[in-house]
Amino acid sequence: MQRLRAEVAAARHAAEATPSTHDYNEAETRDRYIDLLLREAGWALDKVEDIEFRVEGMPNEQGVGFVDYVLWGVDGKPLGLVEAKRTRKDARQGQQQARLYADRLEARYGQRPVIFYSNGYEHWIWDDVRYPQRQIGGFYKRDELELLIQRRMSRRKLAEAKLNTKIAGDKRPYQQRAIRAIAKAFEDEGERKALLVMATGSGKTRTVIALVDLLMRAGWVKRVLFLADRVALVNQAAGAFKAHLPDSAPVNLVTERTGEGRVFLSTYPTMMNLIDGRQEGKAKFGPGHFDLIVIDEAHRSVYQRYRAIFEYFDSFLVGLTATPKDEIDKNTYSLFDLEDGVPTDAYSLDEAVTDGHLVPPVAISVPLKIVRSGLRYDDLSEEEKDQWDMLEWGEDEIPDTVEAAEVNKRLFNQDTVDQVIAHLMQNGLKVESGDRLGKTIIFAKNQAHAVYIEARFNAAYPSLAGHFARVITYESGAYAQTLIDDFSKQDKAPHIAISVDMLDTGIDVPEVVNLVFFKQIRSKTKFWQMMGRGTRLCPDLFGPGQDKEFFRVFDYCQNLEFFGANPEIKEASAAKSLSARLFAARLDLVRALDEKDAKAGGFAMPEQQAYEASGNRVNPPTVEDVRTSALGVLRETVASLNLENFIVRQKRRTVEKYKADQAWNNIDDEARDELVSDIAPLPSSRELGTEEAKRFDLLMFQLELSLLKGSKRFDMLKKQLLEIASALEDQTAIPGIAAQVALIEEIQTAEWWEGATVPLLELARLRLRNLIQHIEKGRKAIVYSNFADEIGAGEEIDLPQVGEADFARFKAKARHFLKKHEDHLVLHKLRQGKPLTTTDLAELEKMLLDAGIGDAGDIERARETSHGFGRFVRSLVGLDRAAVSEAFGEFLSAGTASAAQIEFVGMIIEHLTHRGTMDPSLLYEPPFTDLAPTGPEQVFDEDRVTKLVSRIREISDSAVA
Repeated sequence: MQRLRAEVAAARHAAEATPSTHDYNEAETRDRYIDLLLREAGWALDKVEDIEFRVEGMPNEQGVGFVDYVLWGVDGKPLGLVEAKRTRKDARQGQQQARLYADRLEARYGQRPVIFYSNGYEHWIWDDVRYPQRQIGGFYKRDELELLIQRRMSRRKLAEAKLNTKIAGDKRPYQQRAIRAIAKAFEDEGERKALLVMATGSGKTRTVIALVDLLMRAGWVKRVLFLADRVALVNQAAGAFKAHLPDSAPVNLVTERTGEGRVFLSTYPTMMNLIDGRQEGKAKFGPGHFDLIVIDEAHRSVYQRYRAIFEYFDSFLVGLTATPKDEIDKNTYSLFDLEDGVPTDAYSLDEAVTDGHLVPPVAISVPLKIVRSGLRYDDLSEEEKDQWDMLEWGEDEIPDTVEAAEVNKRLFNQDTVDQVIAHLMQNGLKVESGDRLGKTIIFAKNQAHAVYIEARFNAAYPSLAGHFARVITYESGAYAQTLIDDFSKQDKAPHIAISVDMLDTGIDVPEVVNLVFFKQIRSKTKFWQMMGRGTRLCPDLFGPGQDKEFFRVFDYCQNLEFFGANPEIKEASAAKSLSARLFAARLDLVRALDEKDAKAGGFAMPEQQAYEASGNRVNPPTVEDVRTSALGVLRETVASLNLENFIVRQKRRTVEKYKADQAWNNIDDEARDELVSDIAPLPSSRELGTEEAKRFDLLMFQLELSLLKGSKRFDMLKKQLLEIASALEDQTAIPGIAAQVALIEEIQTAEWWEGATVPLLELARLRLRNLIQHIEKGRKAIVYSNFADEIGAGEEIDLPQVGEADFARFKAKARHFLKKHEDHLVLHKLRQGKPLTTTDLAELEKMLLDAGIGDAGDIERARETSHGFGRFVRSLVGLDRAAVSEAFGEFLSAGTASAAQIEFVGMIIEHLTHRGTMDPSLLYEPPFTDLAPTGPEQVFDEDRVTKLVSRIREISDSAVA
């Protein structure tokens, strides 16, 4: 690598305006940061060579330009160049200048370098042979740049590369369609992001593995990063990659931090930590390390919390989600540069059910009076009122009401749980000829609720106690996985898994036939993940030839009504950390004091010293003391930010700005927004005390702000402080609290609040903040009751996202019935591809109706959707393979057909054998285009193509009378 330094400074200064001292400092800062990033990428900075070009179009009299950095390959050819702009300039101002340098380097060395431009804070990459400019977290390593340049010529066209259908797509063309849609977006449309929407159970992971395989074989990607939010999902994906793409040498970074391979799998927090790792001063994972990042369950909140990862790495990005496309948050689409409601590809639960790849839910809402309405003392019988009064409420006063939100959270009512268990055991789907409840997941509210459900089940069914129903949660510890393993086995207990969050995602048990919603859900993402636990196919579950055709959902908390109405709700934004909120509160306090014309100065001790100094003082600190102390903590927080941390680096310009004294002289609205949005969330080493102390600080700063601004929140915040003071007064046996008992008692008097000022509140904060940790946790006691509950008849709820559920069940029943009667004369004719009569079709309809398989409405729906009832029946029973092969015999004549022709016709035979009919337009779609990308004309002449299409139509039409 070559770098211009002092010997070219004079020429550069002549070519540009004469810099000031400020400009020189800016250039020095810029060079320091760029040099640091280059060293981390493994570039040596010891070689210096003067690179000078006469470049037409340079805006100076000399027409001379100087390349700031040239990144050389081992063969002496330029791999990249860096155009460095001063820190106060937009780095993109160097784009055109860098392009001119790239032109000259290409002319001289016969290789066009990849272009970078940087001002030391923001960095951009521009491989102008292929893609527009884009922001990047640093610089590529030598081998990564070599690969980028090599790919300009070596990577193959994705449209012409064949998919490995053994991984995905075999008999599931929607998976091939999804892969081709992503490939088209990357290749034809120049996109670098894609969002794939696929129903849970339809094979998202296998689809993305086949995509990775395609991109690797075509030379588009070398290393891949798969990210998920839970260790269980990472482990599951790692197992899938090892099973289906072992040559990719998958590395699970959760357990193998130093492993080497081509596919890396990690949780988001693990990757955040690994990015900061250094080996001999070099980054383990530089910005160019991964060519593709896959996000499992992509949605806005994940991006908000971990966006630093996606902004650091320069790669293709593929998001996966099972949330229906019309329910995905609009901001999620914008993250992938997509139009709202238009993912790169989508395969819905509705489609999967219709195609027979998943089973639909039978969703039943079951009303429970207490769960829906709560309990009111005045509504109870006299006997129940006595019971109410005797309950261990754990409060000073017995409440008059228990709201519905408290039921199953802190009040567990025995009769409510017993009725749910009884309803499930009576109405849940059974296996073993109806003798045993099928595999069931109960989604409980919390750990205590789950434990209580298990206890009540054991009391109701003592012969099954201890093994049939088990709690499986994160608190199950090391035994959780063994319980999941047992639950995953059809004939092994437990048969009921009672879970809190753990089984919402990441568990695939096809035998699950009952889901029980015993808690309220309001996240669309979580709701559809949970519904997906029951959608998987399971052949012979109810006996030989008796497959799983649907699963039951019992909802006791009105989730089905909520989501059935397709509500407009937004995914929750990522919550701000306590430290970030505390930073903002301190900042707002300083600004509020400034607005009151308080003068800064005087009290400049660190906060802990202030606490010690004021611990026994009678007089509170002055207003100036309060402002100075708060401002001092803010500045110390900024000073403690580590610029080597990659998250902090992304905000380096702002961090350095506020490390300077003058930046704090005028904190206007713009500065406040910058500090709160960019600085407050950054990881700081500044210690602010225990969590309890920080929460108390936040409360007190909010109180001080409310007092200054006359906010209506003051009374509510005052009540919280009074509760804390009362709780501290109960702990006077602790010496530290006893020493402050006079203040604690005074806070609880009206006189203290009448004279409350910001300094007085600050004195209370300083004296009490380190005592808060001694307060006993104010968690309300769990209450166990046994009031009579009322359970209503279950009502089946239609979910608009599964509109085909009823018709899908009709199809499944019809398929099983017809398969058992394949020797019927009409069905035999149908499977042989022989023309049917009107009488034949009427006989088929009568067969189904007489057997109780559907009604006249289902028959009419089948006729409409398949453009003829004969086509519908044949789509269920298929065609006889021998008959189909015979029909296409002339296309497979021995000695004349090529290998491609034989394979192409074989695919047609396979399709007709299983589906019975075929639209000739499918010849121009996957999987046929995997063999012949431009269609059948690529393997047959025009005359043969015409005959091929005619034969397909002839066979398809034979099912129509």
